[in-house]
Amino acid sequence: MTTTRWNVYQPSTGTLLFVGCATLDSIALVQDYPAADSRTVATDFTTAGGSPAATAAVAAARAGAHTAFAGVLGTDEEGDRIISGLQAEGVDTSAVVRDPGVKTGASVIVVSKATESRAIVTRPVPPVSFPAEGRFRELLDTAAWVHVDHLGWNAVASLPGLKPDSLNLSVDAGNPIPSFSPRSVALYVPTVERLRADYGDHHNAEALLQKAIDAGASAVVATDGAEGAWVKSGDKPAVHVPATPATILSTLGAGDVYHGALLAAVAAGLPLVDAAAFAGRTASASCEGLDGRSKIPRQSITSALATNHTV
Repeated sequence: MTTTRWNVYQPSTGTLLFVGCATLDSIALVQDYPAADSRTVATDFTTAGGSPAATAAVAAARAGAHTAFAGVLGTDEEGDRIISGLQAEGVDTSAVVRDPGVKTGASVIVVSKATESRAIVTRPVPPVSFPAEGRFRELLDTAAWVHVDHLGWNAVASLPGLKPDSLNLSVDAGNPIPSFSPRSVALYVPTVERLRADYGDHHNAEALLQKAIDAGASAVVATDGAEGAWVKSGDKPAVHVPATPATILSTLGAGDVYHGALLAAVAAGLPLVDAAAFAGRTASASCEGLDGRSKIPRQSITSALATNHTV
């Protein structure tokens, strides 16, 4: 059984470093999806920053954490707007690489009110990599926590001279990560669907979390959409955390918001069950906005510290 390397009850005062994707999203709200060769009038339209690691950084910043984002952007207008949006939230962007040879990731997203679903047309995010030395390595070496999405994982794991098990590492495993193992990951946050894909759909949620613990994760928080989340730390029993009822305009970015709020709460010292509940409330509130960020609450985690669980 894996021995937990970190203490979820001990607050971390350092930087939370988020590594991976950032895009600029143009989002339209319609009643029904457009048909071919049609003209559809949108109920609302907005442009906002998106993608897993960048949106998680904003959610953590709004929860009071000191955050930094590291990714790769072009030297285009989209990259400029992403940087200014993150900086407006107080996110440190000093480790972002601006590469004139690439185009910044961008998406056009159509959200359907009728089906409460979305369709995404995206320009791929540039590959994420960093020099062996420099500002990224400085932040990596000093961060209290490092959170990675599916592109950030490879950027961190492949950095010369770095041992991932030397970090307090939080992993967003909502998207597939080739050759990934949760070994030595302090906070592993997949979906239940991802765990089923990895370990077999014949297992119940508790057994799936145990599989991830057996594979080397110190703690696992597995999200399950409208069913809430499952939490397990070390050899303690799995705990189900119910979903928070939501008024849904769009679920765009809700999972990314969950990841950022969860890490901010863990870093602030909340027990893991309380951190998962806090993250669920935050993600639910974000669904009231068309984009993934505008309705993320600005809030203090301090009041939630009064609740004390044993996970």
